[in-house]
Amino acid sequence: MARRLLGAGSATILSAPEPEEEAASQEYKVSSCEQRLISEIEYRLERCPVEDPEDEAPWGDVATEDGVAPLFQVKLRHYKIFEGMPVTFTCKVTGSPKPKIYWFKDGKQISPRNQHYSLQSDPDGTCSLRAAAATLEDDGNYTVLAANPQGRVSCTGRLMVQAVNQRGRSPRPSSGHPHGRRPRSRSRDSADESEPIQERFFRPHFLQAPGDLTVQEGRLCRMDCKVSGLPTPDLTWQLDGRPVRPDSAHRMLVRENGVHSLVIEPVTARDAGIYTCVATNRAGQNAFSLELVVAAKEAYKAPVFLEKLQNTGVADGYPVRLECRVSGAPPPQIFWKKENESLTHSTDRVSMHQDPHGYVCLLIQGATKDDAGWYTVSAKNEAGIVSCTARLDVYTQWQQPAQSTKPKRVRPSASRYAALSDQGLDIRAAFQPEASPSHLALSPGLVESEDL
Repeated sequence: MARRLLGAGSATILSAPEPEEEAASQEYKVSSCEQRLISEIEYRLERCPVEDPEDEAPWGDVATEDGVAPLFQVKLRHYKIFEGMPVTFTCKVTGSPKPKIYWFKDGKQISPRNQHYSLQSDPDGTCSLRAAAATLEDDGNYTVLAANPQGRVSCTGRLMVQAVNQRGRSPRPSSGHPHGRRPRSRSRDSADESEPIQERFFRPHFLQAPGDLTVQEGRLCRMDCKVSGLPTPDLTWQLDGRPVRPDSAHRMLVRENGVHSLVIEPVTARDAGIYTCVATNRAGQNAFSLELVVAAKEAYKAPVFLEKLQNTGVADGYPVRLECRVSGAPPPQIFWKKENESLTHSTDRVSMHQDPHGYVCLLIQGATKDDAGWYTVSAKNEAGIVSCTARLDVYTQWQQPAQSTKPKRVRPSASRYAALSDQGLDIRAAFQPEASPSHLALSPGLVESEDL
């Protein structure tokens, strides 16, 4: 029946001459859109936690240098079958220690206790998933994930389940099957049994879509999205219900990885509004919307330093302040760095301060030699970022040695040039105003000097 429906030369159909015979087929080639979806599923599964079965034995202690990451020697294949036929996905994986195997359907983990699927792992690394009688619900992407302490690896097989035409042989009975049958459009409506089954179509689905945006007037705005569907959907953009036409300021781009972009440069007040992206193909259409707010130029002002940091020196053990003044709208965020190390929070000894008038300060209580170096302060807001740098030097205090003998003091005489001693000229005493003789009383311990 399968050969009559799809043609004798078809290489993608499994034949089932006997009810107990396992279906076999050549590889079914997926489309580029399906392959992108498969790659994204594998990327997420290899980085997400998985649920270990309760009876799963833990790995033994294996040295890191002795371990080998999992590797697929045989990967899963893609199949196209009729409902009611059996199907088996098989792969072979190696690794040390022996990898644990996890199966997923469309990104959702399949429990080993699932009665519909039969999961098996052989000692030689061969793993299989089997469905004795496939239903329309089994259509999807099947991923096997192999993991051990050295790493993770995954591969995916696509299963396309075709509905049997009503005029042909009925599919195998599925009484007692845990999966109910959902309404599904038939692959062909023609009464001619020799006509090949039509290709399946998939309605567009957005895998990535941006949220609401606020962009300063005069700057660049980019809206990125990623869509899947079969055949490849066509995208159109609308602003408040009106089509967006490409021109010198509006460009529609498509990158090799399938990301569609609407680029607006420069943004003006006329570009503000509700943007709608519509994806359309033969299977239907899908859309998302976002709001673009264009902020006036005067609403934003890039940060600027009114007073910059200054190179500073301080004695060891003394406090020091590194301060500057910055302005900007909205008020900028302040970030401090010492050499290449960020100062993220204040401590009892090193604290960061900022007041509403734009004064910014880094206070160090009791500077040490370790505090010496280059300090950078950065101010950032939506309009831009600015930085300045200064050096802090911490030097050791010089202490004068204690004098062994007490120097003699010289009584100031009437002449301002006569205040000499064995320590040299006493400038302060020599240049005092002429002292009155009544105030020149001798004090104990003073030595009389002769006028020069």
